[in-house]
Parts: sequence; structure tokens; C-alpha cells
Amino acid sequence: MPIFEFVCEECRKRFSALVGVVANPRPPACPRCGGVNLTKRVSRFARLRSEDETLEDLADETKYGDIENDPKAMRRWVREMSKAMDEDLDEDFEAAMEEEFAGSEGEKAEPADDRVY
Repeated sequence: MPIFEFVCEECRKRFSALVGVVANPRPPACPRCGGVNLTKRVSRFARLRSEDETLEDLADETKYGDIENDPKAMRRWVREMSKAMDEDLDEDFEAAMEEEFAGSEGEKAEPADDRVY
């Protein structure tokens, strides 16, 4: 069964849906508003990479920014590393990162960005 990407014309939510290949398939509905006025989009595709290729790609710190001096870049890099190694960051680790990156003057750390790209 193929996975297609859609954009809801009502609320502009972009989402993926598993679409069955049958004679009269029921059209998917928007998970946000339930609308069925959808536009099918061209989906990105993925290719399998070896573990070595994945780790080599993650070792290229320049694509994340200055991870030594930018807390947001460091957080993105650590998250990508953990995903690639199939390790879930527990809440204690997230709290420690936020505390570490909060700043020396009592600034609040920005909330973690959990969007999927």
C-alpha cells in the first residue's frame, strides 16, 4: 500500500496517508480538521543507507551550524545522533540540556523543536 502526501485546502495541514489500492478506495481525511478537499503532493523518497554512511553524514557538523557555541545547533545535532542510533532521549536528558543551555544570566531556554522534517 503506497503512502501519499496531501495538503488540506481547508486548514493547509500537510500530512501523509496510507492509501489502499482497491476498486473504490475511501479518500483520506485531514487529521487536523477532517476536511476531504485535499491536494496530492509529490512525496520525497528515501533510500536505505548503511550505518557507516549515516554516521559519516552525522559527523559533518557544518550542516548543523556551530554546535560548540550555538545551543540550538547542539540540540539538533544530539537529536539527530540519537535518532540515527535508535536511542530515545529520556526526559532527564532533555531537562539537563535545557538547563545547560538556559544561559548564565537566568534566561529561559527555548522549548525543544519537535517538528519532523
